[in-house]
Amino acid sequence: MTVHEVTPAIDPNTLLAGAQFVDAFRIETLDRTLDARHAAERMMSRSPRWIETLLSLRNLLVRPFGLKTSGASSAAPREMIGIFPVISETPDRLIAGFNDKHLDFRVVVDVAAPGPFKQVTATTLVKTHNRLGRAYLGIILPFHRLIVPAMLRQVAI
Repeated sequence: MTVHEVTPAIDPNTLLAGAQFVDAFRIETLDRTLDARHAAERMMSRSPRWIETLLSLRNLLVRPFGLKTSGASSAAPREMIGIFPVISETPDRLIAGFNDKHLDFRVVVDVAAPGPFKQVTATTLVKTHNRLGRAYLGIILPFHRLIVPAMLRQVAI
């Protein structure tokens, strides 16, 4: 199955007011039983080795700046999918993400059934807070555009 970049079909202000970055990618699958939770788990619970290597490098580089290396928090234990806390969930939509001092991040996994297949759309929203956040976003975007489609392909496996 092929991943396509699509126009985000959400209202960013309802999910992350003030988001400066929004994009979306979609894949179709014949798995008619798929819901948003299972799609998010397939996407985010495991990563290809090259993505794990990039994430380890990212964590090493951002640790001196005091940035989070995952969404896990001792303050408010929440359910996690991969490294992301689940914010809200319905059968058709799962929202995960977290806030940090440099930026707030959300990933929205939507599942729809427009025909004999299911469409799974991963939408990313980012709201930066300062120069560090804007610089981080600028550095990470080329990798993001490779990582999200690779993770989304795992939904169709």
